[in-house]
Amino acid sequence: MTMELEPRSSWSSSSSFSMSVASTAHEQFGDEEIDVLTAKLDEVNRNIDTTELENEIFSGWIAQNNTNSVQTVDARTNRGNRRKHGGTKGPTTLTVDQKYQISLNQLDEGQKAFQLKKKEDEKVMDSLKAVLQETEMRTEELKKDAYEFKRDIVVGAENMHTGKIMAEKVEKYMEEKLNSRDGLIEKLRLKNQSIRAQIQSIESQLKRKEEMGDMLHYIDFHQLQIENKQHATKLEERNEELFKLKQTTSATLTNLNNQKDNLNALMTQHEWLKAEIQSRTQLKKNAVKDIAGLTNQIDAGRRRKKQLVQQQAETNGMPQVDDYVSLKAELYELKDALRNWERKVEIVGMEAKRSRTLRRKANNSIKSSTTSKR
Repeated sequence: MTMELEPRSSWSSSSSFSMSVASTAHEQFGDEEIDVLTAKLDEVNRNIDTTELENEIFSGWIAQNNTNSVQTVDARTNRGNRRKHGGTKGPTTLTVDQKYQISLNQLDEGQKAFQLKKKEDEKVMDSLKAVLQETEMRTEELKKDAYEFKRDIVVGAENMHTGKIMAEKVEKYMEEKLNSRDGLIEKLRLKNQSIRAQIQSIESQLKRKEEMGDMLHYIDFHQLQIENKQHATKLEERNEELFKLKQTTSATLTNLNNQKDNLNALMTQHEWLKAEIQSRTQLKKNAVKDIAGLTNQIDAGRRRKKQLVQQQAETNGMPQVDDYVSLKAELYELKDALRNWERKVEIVGMEAKRSRTLRRKANNSIKSSTTSKR
């Protein structure tokens, strides 16, 4: 095998030339001769493919190694050829052992390159897995935040009277979210510092062992793997506990906000009931005064009637027509006044009954809100 490498263009031109020769031979020779030539042509093509593969392997070996090694091989081969052929310099050839060694060398280099590429691909794959996991976690957090925002702000912060979202609740919601994110950032920062400290400690231990000449054995490496798995398990448990605490905290904050909203609604209702009770109390006082005045008027009318009856009994003769008419008119007026005052008394009684009902409901709502707070 010569070390001089032919360009591939010459190989392609030789194959095209062989094809042209085969087409010309088909016109000059018989079928049997053509089959023999075709078999020889196939063998030549296989030899060319083998030579191309060997040239690629040897070219890679020459590029990776120093050219002095090739010159040394050439010098040794030339000395042997000069002894055999009387000092004439022939082409440099490789023995089967040399080809075998070069092939093994190239195979080792290829395996090293493959392992290096495999490690790089594994690092890239781990990075992509971490990014994918982070993306999934972030997607879940965004879905949860969107659900909580819709529940607490879009629906929960809407004013029942105006239909608009209250800015105070939005501001409060954002402050709570920012505070929770700050707390999470602080926890992650402390966790990052702890992991960095562990890495530095392990690196310093490895460095000390390397300096002392005491490299890690298989048992030590296996022990580190076990400890790493234990720490990873503990870390997952802590992460699960942290996630559960975050969910519990979120539910507690939501419940607290709902209770605050209920308390504000009850306080508003309490103020309204208090004002209504004061108004009803004042109305009741006015009604009592009106009833007292009406009672006095009724008593006065009864006394007047009694006097008139006595006067009529004292008189022997029949009363005059004018007196009868005036008394009858006065009686009608007194009856109308009596009916009006009875209607007023009935209305005042209904208002007093309604005031007592409202007062009883207000006291019950205040007692229930006080009990829920406790």
